[in-house]
Amino acid sequence: MEPQWRERRVYPLLGILSVAALLYMNLGDKFRFPILWQPKMSFVGTNSTHFVINGDAGEQSVVYINGWNSYWLMEESVWSPSRARVSKMLRRGAQMGMTVCRTWAFSDGNGPNALQISPGVFNEKVFQGLDFAIVEARRQRIRLILSLVNNLNAFGGKAQYVRWAQEAGVNVSSSTDSFFAHPTIKGYYKEYIKAIVTRKNSLSGIKYSEEPAIFAWELMNEPRCASSSSAPVLQTWIAEMAAFIKSLDQKHLVTVGLEGFYGLEATERSEVNPGEWAASLGSDFIQNSAIKNIDFASVHAYPDSWIPHAALEAKANYLSHWVDSHVSDGEYVLKKPVLFTEFGSSLHIKKQGIYDRDFLLKTVYDKIYDSAKKRQAGAGVLIWQLLVEGMEEYGDQFSLVAWEHPSTYELIIEQSCRLLNIFTKGETNRKVHRGNPCFGRIS
Repeated sequence: MEPQWRERRVYPLLGILSVAALLYMNLGDKFRFPILWQPKMSFVGTNSTHFVINGDAGEQSVVYINGWNSYWLMEESVWSPSRARVSKMLRRGAQMGMTVCRTWAFSDGNGPNALQISPGVFNEKVFQGLDFAIVEARRQRIRLILSLVNNLNAFGGKAQYVRWAQEAGVNVSSSTDSFFAHPTIKGYYKEYIKAIVTRKNSLSGIKYSEEPAIFAWELMNEPRCASSSSAPVLQTWIAEMAAFIKSLDQKHLVTVGLEGFYGLEATERSEVNPGEWAASLGSDFIQNSAIKNIDFASVHAYPDSWIPHAALEAKANYLSHWVDSHVSDGEYVLKKPVLFTEFGSSLHIKKQGIYDRDFLLKTVYDKIYDSAKKRQAGAGVLIWQLLVEGMEEYGDQFSLVAWEHPSTYELIIEQSCRLLNIFTKGETNRKVHRGNPCFGRIS
């Protein structure tokens, strides 16, 4: 009887697998297996100056973040052969104990892998690439910050929106500040937001607005104005677009995407900026971040670019003051978490056996660790940017394959583990298991 029982069970299974294989071989990328199971995750929220995760029993866990940027996840997920790189990056990020990755959810124009070909017209194949990146992130228990448009011209950016309006015969200024002001262009952007936020993932069947693996929506990567006189227009734009996202999605956090520069009105903080030029870009860390529907403040840090001729010690001192100022503003002025969503430094040379980049990275990591110990507003840092092998085309002077640089790799893991260590002490329900990079490091 046992062989017959096995046959009844095995043959139908073989039949199903054979049909699935035939469908895949004949339909290729047009045939996709649905994702039937994904790890359970909770949405991230805020409680005053902290990021929090709500537990099953309604309790809140405070979290401080160690994460990274890989802006290329969607583009590399468009075609099946390169998806393995995305999976590897997310897996290796998780193996370093990191929990959040920031990436682009935009590519505007006529590029080969453009997501938005023209206003409101999308390449479904590219959208499916974003679907894949989100599903893979959740599989590795990584949350994504999805940036929605670029201030720069790379991947289209706000300049592409202005060109679209001009090509449609709209009477619009050629200044890219029109992106923030003109009703037609703002309408284009709102339609884009709506398409992204209400998208149903073709692999998981979950709407993006219902997906806990999305950490937050970022309005723009590094918003700047061509003229400082456009600062009020940018302020109004941020308020309008943040409110629009919240009207579609009440579950996810929203941030601006700021570099953290203080504006012309913040005269008492002008010395914190890396130069007089920083106050003339139309953005203002305090005013822009204080807007009601902005849930947390974002800051970038690039001492090598901002003060390139300074000595290492001067860069470190500047960086320390930069972090302290923004954490203090988050704690006492904004009363919101502050996330350093980009920190970048070149490799440079060794000084007393330590690379410059490691020295500067440790400066920021130590500040965030100190903030975590004191339960202050400095909520985390995301290094710019991590690659996997064979990704040189996406690289810049601040990019690295972390595991090829042992000292930096160890710094990243150490930061993950010491942050985790703060919030596992005395908590029997949050044990660190074997296989976790912090196993054996948690006291």
